[in-house]
Amino acid sequence: MKAAASSKSSLQACHAPKKHSGGRCTSYGHIALLLGYPQRARQVGVCLKHLPSFDPTDPDRHFYHDQNVPWQRVVNAKGGISPRGDGGAGASRHVQKLRGEGIVVNDQGNGIAEAWVDMERWGWFPTRIPGEESEPDDEDDTTS
Repeated sequence: MKAAASSKSSLQACHAPKKHSGGRCTSYGHIALLLGYPQRARQVGVCLKHLPSFDPTDPDRHFYHDQNVPWQRVVNAKGGISPRGDGGAGASRHVQKLRGEGIVVNDQGNGIAEAWVDMERWGWFPTRIPGEESEPDDEDDTTS
């Protein structure tokens, strides 16, 4: 992928999750599909994983950051909370954020390493990114 395309798709990967309302989840792959890069689910995950932290002492430092991009609403294709190689701290934070929005996260006693969201119940799979000018919003479209 060319650097310019990579930079543009990275910005789009941050922009797309901002366009859906809370209380629902989508997958890294679906965000990639909406952006026109259906084979780049991992790139979406990397972009969201590396969102900079919001700095209240310099609020304009980053246009997209962990406080204005709802990264927690994006999970893997099976609804799983992806491990981050940090001993479970990131996955625990992910679960807490989802539960804070009222989303039921299942772990069935297997711990955070196997936490998942029922995507049939909580999934959000519009045919395009809401707010795009070409078509009316698909906010309530939950089909894949």
